[in-house]
Amino acid sequence: MHGLTSVMYEGALDYPEPDRWWEIVERYGVTILYTSPTAIRSLMRYGDHLPGSHDLNSLRLLGSVGEPINPAAWQWYSDVIGQSRCPIVDTWWQTETGGIMISPSPRLGLVPLKAGSATLPLPGVEADVVDERGQALAPGEKGFLVIKKPWPGMFMTLYKDPERYRQVYWTRFPGLYYPGDYAMRDADGYFWLLGRADEVIKVAGHRLGTKEVEDALVSHPFVAEAAVAGRPDPVKGESIVAFVTLRSMANPSNELSEELKQHVRKMIGPIATPEAIYFAKILPKTRSGKIMRRVIKAVAAGGPIGDLSTLEDGASVNEIRLAIEALQTAEKTAKSS
Repeated sequence: MHGLTSVMYEGALDYPEPDRWWEIVERYGVTILYTSPTAIRSLMRYGDHLPGSHDLNSLRLLGSVGEPINPAAWQWYSDVIGQSRCPIVDTWWQTETGGIMISPSPRLGLVPLKAGSATLPLPGVEADVVDERGQALAPGEKGFLVIKKPWPGMFMTLYKDPERYRQVYWTRFPGLYYPGDYAMRDADGYFWLLGRADEVIKVAGHRLGTKEVEDALVSHPFVAEAAVAGRPDPVKGESIVAFVTLRSMANPSNELSEELKQHVRKMIGPIATPEAIYFAKILPKTRSGKIMRRVIKAVAAGGPIGDLSTLEDGASVNEIRLAIEALQTAEKTAKSS
């Protein structure tokens, strides 16, 4: 309809070489790259020299979608891939919403960008952040994202299941559309997505979004990707465990594990300090590049994993198990010595 050309390819983003995307951009003169934060973090681990070895000057617009983007990944995407000249359009929306809901304008400078924020609702969209009673929260307070009024393109029901539509989206906060996301709004009205509401960890009465802890971990120069989960704890209710993949210049060690714990403690506070850091070569992801946090949480807690039909690489689940076993073995060895 718009006379656009899309580039399609088969296979993984890093095969046969981890510069596959940058080679495609250079070869076909790609102008717009719209991808997930997980994919960005996956490519960050290989360093800056790979994209730097290709001509990326055709790019004029970068996009992010599918999950909240952490500031470190946003900055790398902007500086290294966009060469500090391409605006990043970080978009929040759902299949159900019929279109993008919170996003900056793609025109550079129209809406000032903040690394990690989807910025402001688009015209016709009235969003807010509320507490557990549905009351609007002040800037800087974390809560639940809601849409307060009908919007252009909103969906009216679920196919042959109007009751489920009502239950899932409209009963948590009567009169407000509830997408199931945890968020915060800053003093400028910008929205910061903090992950799915069902991924919030409650540690000794304190609520923490998994993304907050993951952002802190990925801000460390040695960390490429991180996935955080809650594990049942008899005293605190839940404790935090983190699975980390490292950049190419770093190697797993007890010293690095302790350094990462202290890094999170410094960035967020003592309550957010992970109880355990597991080093994994790959993390379980869907074929579209999203980290499957429910799988990670299930493995960490020793519970049933559930459906894996959307899992991209079955070896990733075993990789998580091996990471846990490696730390347990190291701890036993340390105690015996």
